Amino acid sequence: MMNQATTLRRLSVYFVLGISLLLQGCSLPTRQPAVPQALSDKAEVVGLPGVRYVVRATMPDALQEGIASVKKEQAYLAQQGRTDVNHLPPANFLALSGGGDDGAFGAGLLCGWTAAGNRPEFKMVTGISTGALIAPFAFLGPKYDEALRAVYTQTAPKDILEARGVTAALFDDALADNAPLGRLAEKYVTQDMLNEIAAEYAKGRLLLMATTNLDSRQAVIWNMTRIAASGKPEALKLFHKIMLASAAIPGAFPPAMIDVEAGGKRYQEMHVDGGTMAQVFVYPPSLHVAEAANKEGITRERHLCIIRNARLDPDWAEVQRQTLSIAGRAITSLIQTQGIGDLYKIYATAQRDGIDYNLAYIPKTFYAPHKEDFDSEYMRKLFQAGYDLASKGYRWEKTPPGL
Repeated sequence: MMNQATTLRRLSVYFVLGISLLLQGCSLPTRQPAVPQALSDKAEVVGLPGVRYVVRATMPDALQEGIASVKKEQAYLAQQGRTDVNHLPPANFLALSGGGDDGAFGAGLLCGWTAAGNRPEFKMVTGISTGALIAPFAFLGPKYDEALRAVYTQTAPKDILEARGVTAALFDDALADNAPLGRLAEKYVTQDMLNEIAAEYAKGRLLLMATTNLDSRQAVIWNMTRIAASGKPEALKLFHKIMLASAAIPGAFPPAMIDVEAGGKRYQEMHVDGGTMAQVFVYPPSLHVAEAANKEGITRERHLCIIRNARLDPDWAEVQRQTLSIAGRAITSLIQTQGIGDLYKIYATAQRDGIDYNLAYIPKTFYAPHKEDFDSEYMRKLFQAGYDLASKGYRWEKTPPGL
């Protein structure tokens, strides 16, 4: 953290340069009109309607998707020669949280789980922020472990972001450009991968990611499997955009601008990191999954595994008596407590719906120097820590911390 004199000097530079650019008539980022509030719940992505669900009190479209996924699963089992398709195998759900470069823990845990020999196929995978970057690899299974390892052990800060100039805080939409991360996503998430994801959707499996619509201040859950299965030429581009949007920390990375239609007109939504609404999700509590399944005559075991890419114990640090130091410490504390709150909310929902709850997180025994964001050496050590824990048989926590 910079000292106070440095902070004042930098703010003075921003001010002088800002006034200078204003006098020169500098151009600021622009956007298309936002969706009017009255139409916000009716907006659909241009060319790809029905691929997302706005989180609200009632979500009939999301519930219908869940029921449809079971019917697809039954049809697939029948094709495989199963005669009693009403007796479904256990459903395994995986929820991957945010956490920036701490996502190396989740990546290592998944690869170590493969090595242990008991990693299941997941009926549904959800991801937010760094969890959204892991999610496609986790969804498609162990064949993508090496790619997942490469992303979280062989990347450096230059592979994630490009710092912008000193005036970015005043005259741009973010302090850094995430174009390098976009190129990384394009390298690994290809059309072939989308085709594989689409094939799994036909079997009744779901891959979901979450972003935050900053205009309406609403969480949005994206059905990535449905996007992959759409067959639309713009599907791959949207897939990449949502992955970046889910990991677009407001102010640090640019928001993703998504073109939508509502009321016969075109608008533009601003989407940022899903972590501004939740650090991890499975499905909104408003969806009474067990009740809906019983009405459809669906009975099965359900197991949930949550990978929280963060520590949950208090992280001591001496805070400097400076504005940025105090504010930064407060924000990271807020994120940590929000993440723990999410774990409790999911636990309560799982108890209500009869779902077996399992939680993994970075242990308090782990320590490695963290010199900068996306520090390669730090990520390699954290990946290995997650791998070692899982390869020896991970002992999942059955309740949130402190319960």
